[in-house]
Amino acid sequence: MCSKTGKAVKQEQRHKRFQGGVQTALPVTGGEAMEDIRIGIIGHGFMGHEHEKMLTKMDGIRLVGFSDRDPSQLEDVQEGLKRYSSNEELINDPEVQVVLIAANNNQHHDLVIQAARAGKDIICEKPVAMSLEELDDMVRVTQECGVKFTVHHQRRFDPDFRTAKEVLDEGTLGDVYTIKSSLYGFNGNMHDWHVYVAEGGGMLYDWGVHLLDQILWMMPGAKIKSLYADIRNVINFEVDDYFKILMRFDNNITAEVELGTYYLTDKKHDKWFERHWFIGGNKGSAYVDGFEPEGKIVRTAGLLQNVSGHRTMTAAGPTRSFGPPPEGKILTEELPKVNTCHENYFENYIRAYHGEEEFLVKIPETRRVLALMDAVRESGRTGRSIDFE
Repeated sequence: MCSKTGKAVKQEQRHKRFQGGVQTALPVTGGEAMEDIRIGIIGHGFMGHEHEKMLTKMDGIRLVGFSDRDPSQLEDVQEGLKRYSSNEELINDPEVQVVLIAANNNQHHDLVIQAARAGKDIICEKPVAMSLEELDDMVRVTQECGVKFTVHHQRRFDPDFRTAKEVLDEGTLGDVYTIKSSLYGFNGNMHDWHVYVAEGGGMLYDWGVHLLDQILWMMPGAKIKSLYADIRNVINFEVDDYFKILMRFDNNITAEVELGTYYLTDKKHDKWFERHWFIGGNKGSAYVDGFEPEGKIVRTAGLLQNVSGHRTMTAAGPTRSFGPPPEGKILTEELPKVNTCHENYFENYIRAYHGEEEFLVKIPETRRVLALMDAVRESGRTGRSIDFE
């Protein structure tokens, strides 16, 4: 489990650098503590509340306050934090250095432009924009204004994802041919503005952007040759609540991403209604289940030896590949251990803001994700595969 960063944590514990899933200490520059970054947040919905809980406990950040277009959303803002009467008031507050935008997806473009023109640095929730054209405009203005601009892709630090990535990076599965990432639910319906297309709702914008970003970040040098997508409205009227995306990469790996909000089973032992990963190679496989990951690396004691001219009939049939394996045939190993959590995103942000390292999430990466989502929607609309890169 990843330890939480709090005000009582020693100074040297606040400065961690991540290499794969392993933390290594990073010394404080010049032995002096860095000045707190003063952040104001637009939007006090689900993510606004999550940011509030996290950032009020983190060294290196001072949360200034919140704005929200619905004043009732500010009623439970913690004591000591400002409650702004408008987004403009927050953006123009000289006490705020960084504007964190946690408003509805369709508001991101305009709010980024406003904050940049006020000289504020910006963290924007995902998806960063509703289109490539919007993002390109945001990049142009933030560059013209000379402000820092990045995106909150905190799920690059999910323990399940980092475990799967560590398995892939270690290379012990041999030549990997398939990676599957999946997430299933039972409630079916979404909530609040997520059920409206005009607000940027739907699961592809909500979870899909994370799942696709994880796959791309998992294999940073690989290009997607082609993709196919099936996108459906199973329960919801306006927005997608199921998708399956197949991507063929130029490293000969086929990645599959599947999400369903109404994908039911009564199986409890494998954390069905949570995250799942499967990685298959010619020297074994690995499965990772759950947000707090469980699973194994799996191999066989030996491969079937083909004997010409002889046919062996078993309960599994003549191929002898399917059905219950004989005792001792399947061997398992423990998954690698990782120590990551969402606070690590802001730990990187603090160091990058002070020039000690690069921002983990770079805008060209988020643009590639948006372009991929456009291709996914086109494939889903036409029922055809798409050549991508």
